[in-house]
Amino acid sequence: MNQSVRAGVTGTVHVIDAEEVLRDALGWLLRSRRLLPRVYPSADAFDAAIEAGDVGDDEPACLLLDMRMPGMNGMALFERLIERGWIQAMPVIFLTGHADVGTAVSAVKRGAFDFVEKPFSDNALVDRVIEALQASAATLAARRAVRGVERDMSELTEREREVMRLIVEGKPNKLIADALDISVRTVEVHRSRVFDKMGVKSAVELANLLRDHGLG
Repeated sequence: MNQSVRAGVTGTVHVIDAEEVLRDALGWLLRSRRLLPRVYPSADAFDAAIEAGDVGDDEPACLLLDMRMPGMNGMALFERLIERGWIQAMPVIFLTGHADVGTAVSAVKRGAFDFVEKPFSDNALVDRVIEALQASAATLAARRAVRGVERDMSELTEREREVMRLIVEGKPNKLIADALDISVRTVEVHRSRVFDKMGVKSAVELANLLRDHGLG
C-alpha cells in the first residue's frame, strides 16, 4: 500500500477522477510534496477496490473525490462510505465545479471533510490533504484506544464488572459490599484486580478512562 510521509504525516491519498489529465496532475502534485497517491479513473473502480479488499479503513487515508463522473458519481460513492461508517477514518475532500458547490456544502454538513472548487490552489489543496490525513490518523488512534480498553474489560470476571460499575458510580467499599452481599475485604480484592487489569490507580482515573472512550 502506498504510504505518504510529510512533516510526520503518513497515509494513503486516494485520487478518484474521471479526467486522466487531472489525475496525472494531482498525482504529480502530491508526489512533489512527498504525498504518494493511489489513483482511480472512476468511483466504480474505487468501490471495486474496496469490495476486493484492496482498500480498507484501518490505515490513515483520505479521498480526493470528483463530484461528477460517469457511472457512479462522487455523491453516490460518498453515500456508500457513510453506510460503511468510513468517513471519519477516511475523510473525503470533494473536487467540484462552481455548479456543484451547493451539493458539496450539503456533503460537508453530512460529514465530508471539505470541498475544493476547480481551479484550485495547489498549496491550499495539499494543506487540506495533510489535515485530512492527520484527522484520519487521530480517528484510528482513538479507535485503537477504545479497542484496547474493551480488551482489558473483557479480562474482567462478571463479579469484577459488577464491582467496577459500582466504583464508577462513586460507591464506597462498604456500600458495594452491601449491594453485592459480599465482605468489604472481598470488595477490596476485586477493586485491586479491576484497577490492575484496567491499568489505573484510582476510581477517578477509572471513571475518566471509561468516559473518555465512551464506555462509561
